[in-house]
Amino acid sequence: MDATTFRVWPGRSHPLGATWDGSGTNFALFSAHAEQVELCLFDDDGEREIARVVLPEYTHEIFHAYLPDVRPGQLYGYRVHGPYAPEQGHRFNHHKLLLDPYAKAIAGSLTWDDALFGYRIGDAAQDLSFDERDSAPFMPKCRVVDPAYTWGRRPEPRPWHETIVYEMHVRGFTMRHPQVPEAERGTFGALGTAPVVEYLRDLGITAVELLPVHAFVHDRHLIERGLRNYWGYNSIQFFAPHPEYIGRGGLSDFKAFVQRMHDAGIEVILDVVYNHTAEGNQLGPTLSFRGIDNRSYYHLVAGQERYYNDFTGTGNALELRHRHVLRMVTDSLRYWVEEMQVDGFRFDLATTLARVEGRYDAEASFLDAVAQDPVLAGVKLIAEPWDTGAGGYQVGAFPPGWAEWNDRYRDTMRRFWKGDAGQRSDFAKRFSGSADLFDKGGRRSWASVNFVTSHDGFTLRDLVSYDRKHNHANGENNRDGHAHNYSWNHGVEGPTDDPDIRRLRNRQMRNHLATLLVSQGTPMLLGGDEFGRSQGGNNNAYPQDNALSWFDWQGIDEEGEALLAFTKRLIALRLDHIVFHRSRFFHGRIIPGTDVKDVVWLRPDGAEMTPADWNDPHAKSLGIRLSGEAGLLHLTETGEQEPDDTFLVLVNAAHEPLTVHVPDDPSDGTWIVVVDTAADDDGGPPASLAAAATCTLEAHSMQILRLHEAAAGLRAGDPPQPAPIRKRR
Repeated sequence: MDATTFRVWPGRSHPLGATWDGSGTNFALFSAHAEQVELCLFDDDGEREIARVVLPEYTHEIFHAYLPDVRPGQLYGYRVHGPYAPEQGHRFNHHKLLLDPYAKAIAGSLTWDDALFGYRIGDAAQDLSFDERDSAPFMPKCRVVDPAYTWGRRPEPRPWHETIVYEMHVRGFTMRHPQVPEAERGTFGALGTAPVVEYLRDLGITAVELLPVHAFVHDRHLIERGLRNYWGYNSIQFFAPHPEYIGRGGLSDFKAFVQRMHDAGIEVILDVVYNHTAEGNQLGPTLSFRGIDNRSYYHLVAGQERYYNDFTGTGNALELRHRHVLRMVTDSLRYWVEEMQVDGFRFDLATTLARVEGRYDAEASFLDAVAQDPVLAGVKLIAEPWDTGAGGYQVGAFPPGWAEWNDRYRDTMRRFWKGDAGQRSDFAKRFSGSADLFDKGGRRSWASVNFVTSHDGFTLRDLVSYDRKHNHANGENNRDGHAHNYSWNHGVEGPTDDPDIRRLRNRQMRNHLATLLVSQGTPMLLGGDEFGRSQGGNNNAYPQDNALSWFDWQGIDEEGEALLAFTKRLIALRLDHIVFHRSRFFHGRIIPGTDVKDVVWLRPDGAEMTPADWNDPHAKSLGIRLSGEAGLLHLTETGEQEPDDTFLVLVNAAHEPLTVHVPDDPSDGTWIVVVDTAADDDGGPPASLAAAATCTLEAHSMQILRLHEAAAGLRAGDPPQPAPIRKRR
């Protein structure tokens, strides 16, 4: 094929990718080691190659050309010529069609075939052999796009300390939603429909965190078992949305979804996977980066460049020490912020992104690049602060400005409410913001992203219903997934009709939700936990793109509705009261300008905890007095005080009820019970309590009490009054 019907001009080396300027399209591709790059143009179906153009210019390691006859919608790919020398780190094979790393849209899907591999499958030499079959018939194609879109008003970023994150899956959230048109389900367009937006707004969360939306690959071994890579942690593109999530509106569907979230006061955070790609190790396919410049893009083993350093458990790791790879990642992040208007990112296995000479380095080039970037420095950045390599666990070690998933919060809260011994001290640390991990370098308590459940592991319902994982549907003989979940089935494995067990399980779910939403730090709620979604005990549902993972909206029963109402009330309580989301850590110290401590830890008799009390490994209860005084510490940016009500949180993880002395308060006020996880089955809080009174804290339960000062005129025994709103929502 030739390029006789297409004019070819030199074009520019910047920007990278395919850029439509209103008259024609500029193509630019980085490769430090390639000898020649061919641009392949395809018909509208992507099945027939209609032209092949050699990019004529090579400037600063970038091949480029301008084609004035190419318009938006044109499908394309690359063939890159160069040495095939795996032992030197080179794996060029021009028989393989390659995706543009900077493509903004992908058309079609990958069909697994041996032709996708650069070597001959089954050859005794393995990846040292060379395969000459054309992979184009089995490859998706890149699409030239027109980025024009008319945006509405972009809201100001919500302060970190006010943020409540809701982790959700694009496809799973709407695939069974009865109010979403069937043709739209599973797409960005579906997430932007009125029923979805209204549900999230009514729930009260402030940010959705979407599982990966970058174009990804369904692993061959999963397809052969009738499964798919549902979660999407297998990226092959970092600019293009996953084509299965794009509806008839194209990229505009994603932009409209973001705009509707913003109009509802909800931010959009993307879970991004820059640590590795879908090309795997030396035996993986050649789809993009490997065939464009393997030696530049990947972290190879020094002196054995045939092999890949694998810090992720997926076969490879991107080489972010290389300037062009780092540029690609930061260009991608800026694109999603500026062109797609997202509000932040959660970085999967973020330790890998900051490895220097194989070790995590808080001054790695990636972290420095993000910190100095005027676009990226102002968005929400969340690290998953570990990977599978040596020294990969780095919770608390990321630089100021970053928030981090706090798995120590998850494990402590699970163990505490399960009733494990020796958890009280850790409970206090995690509840108050994990200062032992994050209070350095001027970091604030919001740096701790607190969660009890996430996509990876049990749902909240399953956490209280199963002692063991049940992953047989994944086809790995139940060997996959975490074995140590700190879960408790409360007497029966899985579903039961026993009313006592069901009642206790519901109470435990309320305990976890209440603890999460009044702890200092940034709470993250797993989508569906608010109404008790189950995955049948599967704690590794990554390949389950089916009813096991999809939200069953019509299956929400009376218990689920009650839990949903409880969750909404907790979220409103948190947002209405800044004492639950102060940006400063609580240390049990006197608030400057007052004579009270920010937090006081209490024994059941109402007295303050002593060091000896903390050392009791069998104690499973705790009282927490959170002062609403602002003093000279809790001030707005303009110096105004931010006072709030004072609260008392009482927790009892023991198997027996506990008599608790409500502490006497200098204000001579009355304590109003606003949350009782043991009473909400009956639908309402009990009456108020006078200071210095006693109350019964049921087994496995939690109460939250608000101090109503005597000056307000409320007497002990009066019915509870609505809490005043101290913070605009």
